[in-house]
Amino acid sequence: MLRLWLAISFMLTSWLPAQEQPAPADKLPIKRVVLYKNGVGYFEHVGRVHDKQDVSIAFTSGQLNDVLKSLTVLDLNGGRITGVAYGSSAPVEKQLGDLNLPIADKNTLSDFLGGLRGARLEVRNGATTIAGRLLTVERKTRISGGTTLEIDYLSLLSDSGELRTTEISPGLSLRLLDKGLTGRVHRLLDVVASGRSPDVRNMVISTDGAGERGLFVSYISEVPVWKSTYRIVLDDKSGKDPLLQGWAIVDNTVGQDWENVQLSLVAGAPQSFVENLSMPYYSRRPVVGLPQGVLANPQTHEATLIGGEGVLFGRITDQTGAAIPGALVHAFDPSGQEVGQAQTGADGLYHFASLPEGEIRIVAAALGFSNANVAGVNVSASGSKQQDMQMRVGSVAESVDVIANAPNTMAVDTAEISSTGGRNAGSGRMLGGGGAIGSNRLPNKAGAGAGRGSGSGGGMGGGYTAPAATGQELGDLFEYKLKDPITILKNRSALVPIAQSSVKAERVSIWNDRAGLARPERALWLTNSSGLTLDGGSFIVMEEDTFAGEGIFDPIRPGEKRLLSYALDLALNATSRAASEPQRVTRCAIAKGIMKQSSEIRESRVYTFRNQDSAPRTVIVEHPVRIGFQLLGETKPEETTADLMRFRVQVPPQQTASLTVEEARPVAANYQVSSLSSDQVDLFLRQQSIDKSVEEALRRVLAAKAEIAELDSQKDARDEEMKGIFDDQQRLRENLKALKGSPEEKALVQRYTQQLNQQEDSLAKLRAEIQDLQAKMDSKQAALDRLIQDMAFDIKL
Repeated sequence: MLRLWLAISFMLTSWLPAQEQPAPADKLPIKRVVLYKNGVGYFEHVGRVHDKQDVSIAFTSGQLNDVLKSLTVLDLNGGRITGVAYGSSAPVEKQLGDLNLPIADKNTLSDFLGGLRGARLEVRNGATTIAGRLLTVERKTRISGGTTLEIDYLSLLSDSGELRTTEISPGLSLRLLDKGLTGRVHRLLDVVASGRSPDVRNMVISTDGAGERGLFVSYISEVPVWKSTYRIVLDDKSGKDPLLQGWAIVDNTVGQDWENVQLSLVAGAPQSFVENLSMPYYSRRPVVGLPQGVLANPQTHEATLIGGEGVLFGRITDQTGAAIPGALVHAFDPSGQEVGQAQTGADGLYHFASLPEGEIRIVAAALGFSNANVAGVNVSASGSKQQDMQMRVGSVAESVDVIANAPNTMAVDTAEISSTGGRNAGSGRMLGGGGAIGSNRLPNKAGAGAGRGSGSGGGMGGGYTAPAATGQELGDLFEYKLKDPITILKNRSALVPIAQSSVKAERVSIWNDRAGLARPERALWLTNSSGLTLDGGSFIVMEEDTFAGEGIFDPIRPGEKRLLSYALDLALNATSRAASEPQRVTRCAIAKGIMKQSSEIRESRVYTFRNQDSAPRTVIVEHPVRIGFQLLGETKPEETTADLMRFRVQVPPQQTASLTVEEARPVAANYQVSSLSSDQVDLFLRQQSIDKSVEEALRRVLAAKAEIAELDSQKDARDEEMKGIFDDQQRLRENLKALKGSPEEKALVQRYTQQLNQQEDSLAKLRAEIQDLQAKMDSKQAALDRLIQDMAFDIKL
């Protein structure tokens, strides 16, 4: 296609005058940047304008949609914004379609000219010049010197009606004679060439006012996701807690340098989306009808879920007593560490299954309500604790504090508002911690090199310096705000310090059968005592001034305890074996004719560790949480996650230690007492699933059933006897019918009649016996039913 446009440009003899470009407007510098983990950045431009001045901001096409959706412009000190303009154009396909010219991707000159049939052309080929309307462009085959050639010819119809044909050769030149056609071809070339132009859109903001004024502009834009990486420095010689140093990797890919900007990094992902506002839309309309619409890798370790055996529940309501569904309830221990989280259901009820014993503080949060805090809730493993809460309508910036069991002591704390009376222009109430929008936010004379230091202090062995960034909570988000301005040039990246603090950490080894590793992992059981929310990322461990390993972790809240594995523990051997016991009945209960046997399947797993090192080892065994199984014995986990129980095992140097985890799964079986057989009772005795008293009761039931069965058997025998008499009487009656009119009729009739009379006497006797047997059966069945219904046992075996 490029060859086609070059050929056309050489053949055309007239060009449209170039359009004048507008004079460049003054640039507005970036002064503040807030980057989020979802790939969105918040930008603030602050500067001064004079009288009726235009300022411009450069964006890429990818940024423009977000800018149009979020742009906020304030002309301070009495000025006003008169307009915002930006470069926009119809989609390339739409522009090319409007030109009504042949635009196939692989057009040749012949194809292009074929699309101009009917246009007036002037063609020069050597000394020959012809003019007229283009009739055809056709390809013909010609043989010259034994070689077959394909030659393109064009035919013109002159004004006098003469039809002339000429070969399209390298020496051919032509001129477009139709008015406006040359301009359309130039426009076609401009549209195609624009695809190779730098992708920059200038937005011009027009202001109106008197004198010098402050101008504030803010918007969001798509940016690369900032990344976190940490270093944990262990120093046993000094006896100090480990040093945690955090860094953020920031990329500047927008169309402008960041010079002395106030940078904040937010560990959170507010909801955001892309809407194509910068591109003109054209609805597609049918020819007829109504308009249509637009159509052994590093591992992370789970956080603690259960830290004890205390049970806490309650109901959360509003001031009218109505239940509040979907409220998040957090439980904190006296040190401020979160030990549980729950959510209310449709009835407003929340429930904590396992909390550590002692005093607990509860915080409830719900959209549209002030946070509710209840302190001094005493939780015990000996019983359940109920704590209802009431929330008032308000914002999350407010909280209602209540002391447990003292409902009259209530105070409302309202979030602090900036003393200037304004609100930050960032994403959150306290985002950036700066003052309100105004003249105090105007650019200063700070040098471009400010804030470029790493803040790492005087080496690993020296004292720890203050961090280069401050952190603060923003609802569900967390912000790292750099203390000093920073400069990052366009299309450059930077490593920015965000955390530097000593933390509590215990060295342990982790063993998990399901991890598929040959040896336990070396890990730190880290308590986040930095006061910051640590954004998830990679980390390395430095021990004795050398690299010890690396790993990754998920976000860690302040005060939260988390396992961070970074290497294999080559000094520790581990193995495990499983064992199970046959199902054993532990309880037998009989009531209302139903016998319930409660049994359990017991399983155990023995973990064995051999420590070959000269130093002791603390091993954290991760045992799976299995649905339906309960722990037995005195062995309790150190903590429990959603999928794992973690047990602590101490392994002395050069010795072996074991941990046995015993579990049981309850199984229940129901039997109808009236349906039990003697064989089943014998089986229960062999399995030791019933005791002597239950056996005796069941034997009485079996004896009563046997008596009823004997009576039923006698009754069945008499029924069979009556059936035999009925069959014999039928035979006699058939014989009497056959004797009519025969010589033997008189003698045989007398004989058969006598037999029938005797059988009728026997039937009467049998009927009486059957009635007597049925009465006895009914009496005994009633006695059996009473025996079964009155039977009641509840025996632990």
